This record gives sequence, C-alpha cells and structure tokens, in this order.
Amino acid sequence: MDRYGSDTYGRSFADVYDEWYGDLDDLAVLIELLAELADGGPVCELGVGTGRIAIPLAATGVDVIGVDASSEMLARLVAQDPLATVTPVLGDMVDDIPTGPFSMILIAFNTLFNLTEPQRQADCVKTAAQRLRAGGCLVIDGIVPEVHEMGVAAGLVVDDVSIRELCIDKVVLSIARHHLETQMAEGQFIEFTETGGVRLRPWKARYSSPDEIDAMAHAAGLALEYRWASPERAAFSATSRRHISVYRLGSTGAP
Repeated sequence: MDRYGSDTYGRSFADVYDEWYGDLDDLAVLIELLAELADGGPVCELGVGTGRIAIPLAATGVDVIGVDASSEMLARLVAQDPLATVTPVLGDMVDDIPTGPFSMILIAFNTLFNLTEPQRQADCVKTAAQRLRAGGCLVIDGIVPEVHEMGVAAGLVVDDVSIRELCIDKVVLSIARHHLETQMAEGQFIEFTETGGVRLRPWKARYSSPDEIDAMAHAAGLALEYRWASPERAAFSATSRRHISVYRLGSTGAP
C-alpha cells in the first residue's frame, strides 16, 4: 500500500479506536493479569494508542510510560487521562523505547504486527529485552494466524469483503487482502455516511506465528514463561486463535 507509514494507522483510527475496540477484552480481568505481571512496575507499553490499557493499569498504582508513533492517538490518551497518570512518548516502538529499566514491557493485541518487516519485529523484541530489569518480562498479545500450507506454497492471495456496520445513516465496509506467502495483510475500512461522505481508514500488518515470536525472544535472551489463550488464562492449544505470551529475562540480563 503506497504512502503507508508508521503513523498512518493512528491518523486513520484514533477517532474511532475506543468505540470499535474498547470491548475487545474484559478489561478488569486483563488489567488484573498485567498488574500481577508488572510486579510493582515500572511499565512501558509500546503502541499505547488511546490508553485503553495503560490508563487503568496506571490506576493500580504502577508507573506507566506509553510509546506511540501517532500524535493523534496520544492526544486522545492525554484527553482521557486528566490526572496524567501515564507518561506519553511520541516515537517509534523500536528506536524510541525509553531506557527504563522496566519490570514489564507490554505489546498489546496485534501491535507487534504493525511493524511490517520481520527484522523490525525482531529488533523491537531485542530492544525491549535490553530495556528490562533483571527478571523483568515482555508480554506480547496477538492472534494466531491461520495459514493454509498449499496456499503458502502457491503464493496465494486471499481477498475478503465484509460489512462491519450497517445502519440507516452509515455503512462501514471492510476490504482486505492477505498475502499468505509473505504473511502480509492490508486493507481499508470504507465508511459511508449520509452527512459526511466517504472516509477511508487504511491498515497494514505483517503477522508472525507464536513460533516465530519465540525465536525472536530466544535470540534476545528471553525465555517463554507462560502462554495463555486469553486474559482469563485459558490454556493455550493447537486450536487457539490468540496467544498472550510472557517472556522472562534471566538474572544476567539481555545479550
């Protein structure tokens, strides 16, 4: 997708992110899990967005820094955090991670996949490991991609068109293209409204499997400690479509 940059997603979705994705999880359960893993903090969330997770996590008493490449997303976070409980950082989730050291670094649901090159994902995991204190953890949350082996071998491209929202004065269509061979996906939400005309909301992602992320973590000096299928700590299995993976840094630190 031409002219798609690191801040494109934020510009496209900041105004609807909380409306569309605010009920992604039982937030109270997720925050309880993360607060336990944070072990008193401090915490850094990469791709913090509007503060959906960071603000309630900070309310548990831990210091939280949130990094995001989108000024639009961070403006929403600041507006929703009048007590300034989260420290926002405008920057890249690879090159601009604060020095820490942190007890936990969080990369929430599918955020790692916003880095659309495998090496950038690996660099993100490596840099995050270097910003952890001894014994700290990196938490990565994402879908488990469904990959058809014959499709991958053939370099198959899968197109999908669906309806996200349909009401009397608005229609939102989802159009996506999945490149199975390269694990790339890109698409548009196309919003038609009676008074506002047409609005395009582009997105782009590169999916990595849990095995691929495990390899990135191992190379960064991290060991897989837990893997669940949900914030409720459901057991992960071969049929799970989501994973929450907790990688622990040993007492000697990252290489």
